[in-house]
Amino acid sequence: MKFEPVGPETEHTGVQIAHEEASPVRQVLRRVLIAAVVLVVVILIVYLDRDGYEDSKGGEISVLDAAYYATVSLSTTGYGDITPVTPEARLTNVLLITPLRIMFLIVLIGTTLEALTARSREEFRIRRWRSRVRQHVIVCGYGTKGRAAIRSLQALGTPLDKIVVVDTEPRAIDEANSMGLTGLVGDAGRTEVLRRASIERARAVIVAANRDDAAVLITLTVRQLNPNVPITTSVREEENANLLRQSGADTVITTSATSGRLLGLSTDAPRVVAVVEDLVTGGQGLDLHQRPVTTSEVGLDPRSLRDIVLSVTRGGITFRFDDPLIGNLEGGDILVVVRSHQ
Repeated sequence: MKFEPVGPETEHTGVQIAHEEASPVRQVLRRVLIAAVVLVVVILIVYLDRDGYEDSKGGEISVLDAAYYATVSLSTTGYGDITPVTPEARLTNVLLITPLRIMFLIVLIGTTLEALTARSREEFRIRRWRSRVRQHVIVCGYGTKGRAAIRSLQALGTPLDKIVVVDTEPRAIDEANSMGLTGLVGDAGRTEVLRRASIERARAVIVAANRDDAAVLITLTVRQLNPNVPITTSVREEENANLLRQSGADTVITTSATSGRLLGLSTDAPRVVAVVEDLVTGGQGLDLHQRPVTTSEVGLDPRSLRDIVLSVTRGGITFRFDDPLIGNLEGGDILVVVRSHQ
């Protein structure tokens, strides 16, 4: 299953939520600083060549006069009381001061307005997303595990606009945005980052961190902010699995141990590995599904169902398919079944 790329005729639905509020004032101040540097350069050019300029009131061109001329020249006001009179000064105006004047206007006015407009437009998109987002899945980490988890979510029917990616790498978030996902640059172990991802309204959290200590911190923070949200996390070392469960994770997947078991099975039972890979890869071949028992199935033996039943959860306790305690199915049972994707 692959993500469909956002084409030229498809509206880009991805939203990037800034970790820290990037103030438009800060952007304007940055451009004002650049404009000030340009102004100082022009003042120096005029003052060093002050003999080539003439003041209508007479007298030598001072530093203040040079600053005055640079200001009115760059701002295109041009009162005409101080003018270049020598060929060298006029050539300097043509080759240096005029390009700097254009640069000054572009930096201070054009790009400032553009930055303010773009920022306002992005803030509007973020506010609109926050007002509508409900029952979304937060994926902490957009590495190999995070991307695979998102593919599985998509295969099971979760729309991309209901998935929020949190990662510390801006390039990862840019890639997530290009797929139509909502992205947040920041550390998922920090309270303010998860709050910006609307953790209190999430239906599930997937922790796909690259380090076990980071996974523990993220799990603890999520559980503190939302005591009821289901948390699924991956752990590299099996010895850390209990620590993740104690931190609040509902499901812990040991990636290294699971991979090791499959590697061991592949030697003598390669077809078993192929079937397992098929089962955990959504959207093709055989798929695993979790569903409630239907009214028509109540009272039946699990083996008589059309779907292959792997487990039955009743009263918070999960029984394997061959457990005699299951008996006949009851209302409220949750089944894990295997069915063909077709």
